[in-house]
Amino acid sequence: MEIYVGIDVSKKSFDVHITGLKKDKSFDYTRAKVKECIKWLASLKPVLVLMEATGGYEQTLVAELFAASLPVKVMNPRRIRDFAKAKGQMAKTDKIDARIIADFAQTFQPPPQEEIDEISQKIKSLVSRRRQLVAMRVQELNRKEHAFDTDIAKSIDKLIKTFDQEIAKIESQISNHIDNSPKLKQKTDLLTAMKGIGKTTAMCITAELPEIGLLNNRQIASLIGVAPLNRDSGAFRGRRMTGGGRREVRTQLYMPTLVAIQHNPVIRAYYQHLLKNGKNKMVAVVACMRKLIITLNAMVAKNQPWIDNYA
Repeated sequence: MEIYVGIDVSKKSFDVHITGLKKDKSFDYTRAKVKECIKWLASLKPVLVLMEATGGYEQTLVAELFAASLPVKVMNPRRIRDFAKAKGQMAKTDKIDARIIADFAQTFQPPPQEEIDEISQKIKSLVSRRRQLVAMRVQELNRKEHAFDTDIAKSIDKLIKTFDQEIAKIESQISNHIDNSPKLKQKTDLLTAMKGIGKTTAMCITAELPEIGLLNNRQIASLIGVAPLNRDSGAFRGRRMTGGGRREVRTQLYMPTLVAIQHNPVIRAYYQHLLKNGKNKMVAVVACMRKLIITLNAMVAKNQPWIDNYA
C-alpha cells in the first residue's frame, strides 16, 4: 500500500495525516517532537510527504525530512485550497487541512523536490530580506512626496539612508556567499553575460529559481507565470493570458526586460517584430520576458554564455 503524508504546519504545532492508514497525529513544534515525528514517518516509508508553504514555518521540518532521506514537497497553498473547494470541503481546521494535503498528494502525486543546500537556502533568505527592505524604502519614498513638514522629511531621509545601508550590506552578503560557491558563481556569471541581466537580477534568479537549466522551455516559462494559457470554450476563442507562477522572479525580470528591449539585439528585434504584427506594448513586453527566461534557461542548461544568435 502506497502511503502519502499531509502535514499542516503552524507556528507552535503541526498536524499529520497518513493516507491508507487514515491516521492523524498532532505534534508540538519542538525539536524533540519533530524528531519523534520523523522517526515515525521513516518507519512508514511514504511515497511523498507534502506540506504547504507557510512563510517559513515549514523550513525546519523540511530540513529534518531531507536529513532523514524522506521525499518532500512544499506546495503553493492556493492550489491545495482550490482542491479542497472542488471536493466541497469548506470547513477548515488543522486536522482537516492535513487530510486535504494528503489527499492532494495521493491524487496528483507531485514529484518530490530537490534538497536545497545550506548556502542556497541562506542566499534565498537574504534575497527575501532584501526584497522586504526595498519595499519599505519605496514606502518611505512615497511618504516623502507628501511630507511638507521639514522635521518629517528629515526623519524620512534618515530611514531611507538606513535602508540604503542595510540593502548594500545584504547585497554584499549575497555576493560573498555566491562567490564562495563555485556552482552558484558559475551560474550567476552565465546569467550576467546576457545583455540586460545585472548582478542583482542574477542573484534573484539564482536564489528564487534553482530549477533554471533543469526544465524545458514551457516548464520554465510556466514556473514564473509568463507562459500563455488558453481561454477557449466550444467555438469561442478567448485571449491568451499569463499569470500565476513565481511573482518575485517575474517582478525582478520586468526592468531587465525593458533594458534588453533597448540594448539586446535579439530581444529588441523580437519586440519590434511583435509590435509590427499588431501586439500591444505590454503583451510584447511579457513575450520578451518569456523569451528572456527561456534563453537564460538554455544558457544554464548548456553551460554556454550569451551569443547574439540565441534566437
